[in-house]
Amino acid sequence: MTITAFKALHQRHQAEHLARYGHRLAERQEDSFDLTLYAIEGFYAETWRSHGEEHILFIHVFQKPAGLSDYLKLVKLPETL
Repeated sequence: MTITAFKALHQRHQAEHLARYGHRLAERQEDSFDLTLYAIEGFYAETWRSHGEEHILFIHVFQKPAGLSDYLKLVKLPETL
C-alpha cells in the first residue's frame, strides 16, 4: 500500500493495517500523550493516544527521516561499538 492510499483510509482502517502489517519501532511520551512509531511499506506512522488510553486520537504519517528525530535520543548503542 502506498502512503497516499494509507492516508485515504479511515483512521480505524489505518489502525487495523498498522496492527497487521506495521513493525513497531519505538515508543515515547510527549506531554500527556503516548506515541508509538511504526515502519510500514516504505513510510512511517506514529499513533497518538492519551496517556494510558487504548483509543487512538491521531495517526501521523510521514516518509522523511527528519520525522524520526524525536526517537533518536531513545536509541542506546552498546558501549563496545
